[in-house]
Amino acid sequence: MKDSIAGQVLLAGYPAGGPPAALVDALAADALAGVILFKRNTAAGPEDVAAQVARLAEASARTPLVAIDQEGGRVQRLRAPVLELPPMRALGARDEPALTRRAANALGRQLAALGINVDLAPVLDVDTNPDNPVIGDRSFGADPHLVARHGLAFARGLADAGVLACGKHFPGHGDTVEDSHLALPALAHDMARLEAVELVPFRAARAELPAMMTAHIVFRALDAERPATLSRRVVTGLLREQLGFAGLVVSDDLEMKAIADHYSVPRAAVEAIRAGCDLLLICSRLDWVAEAREAIAREAAADAAFAARLREAAARVGAARARVRCAPVSPEVLARALDDEDARSVRAALA
Repeated sequence: MKDSIAGQVLLAGYPAGGPPAALVDALAADALAGVILFKRNTAAGPEDVAAQVARLAEASARTPLVAIDQEGGRVQRLRAPVLELPPMRALGARDEPALTRRAANALGRQLAALGINVDLAPVLDVDTNPDNPVIGDRSFGADPHLVARHGLAFARGLADAGVLACGKHFPGHGDTVEDSHLALPALAHDMARLEAVELVPFRAARAELPAMMTAHIVFRALDAERPATLSRRVVTGLLREQLGFAGLVVSDDLEMKAIADHYSVPRAAVEAIRAGCDLLLICSRLDWVAEAREAIAREAAADAAFAARLREAAARVGAARARVRCAPVSPEVLARALDDEDARSVRAALA
């Protein structure tokens, strides 16, 4: 099994200052699916972002996935003049799904103008715990049916703009009291509770959302030992087989302490693919990206069943790449896209 197919299931973050040569070379060799952008990559403004993305697109053997966390509120890597959305809770409180869809569409058109083709949103977690340190107002609300309604509206708005949405964090991060960036949370809810609350938005979105992101949480009723991202019972058993989700399964960042305090990143990458994930996020360290690629390739060479699972994952990532464009526009066209009539109308409606 060649290293290139092992890399085709990896999405890499990179430091500030533009794409490093090693990352550009991996894209040229078709040994990386694409990149994820953070505030450190976007601080110089939209024109610089478009220039970075253009360099990546030109170097890539195939259309790269260019992803970003652009939810609204406190989680949006791009700021004005890009359309800034309020927290998802504010959209849920308005409870106007048509407005949520318009807002996501206006944002998606701007992302597409930058060459960004994946928005790691909407949040489908149900905000049931006021002590939750990481979800809170990132959720549309405490009613799972409201979350489902607005999550679908947000995803449809992005789709209208040609941007892939990714619902997160399966099977639900809304009731934890720990932040999985810092620790490994565990939830003891039984299946009846999960079916009545946490799973409602994911079940509603399963046929429409092109991608779902896993949670780094132990759900004891599903798998008492492994976090959802690394659990075949959760990813394959529940999401694929029981819910019937056929889209792209994306891991949350494997560098988060919920995973990295218990597994090396290369081992976690292998276990996530084995569990049923298709695309793995490694968001800052390119050395860990290279180590994960090597570990996946070694496991595929040693284990025929794993090699088949890897081919399945890479094919699903390839299908997603074939659905999107990565074509940043000129500075003049970008300036108009950032202040077009739709964006102004959404700003006024949200104000």
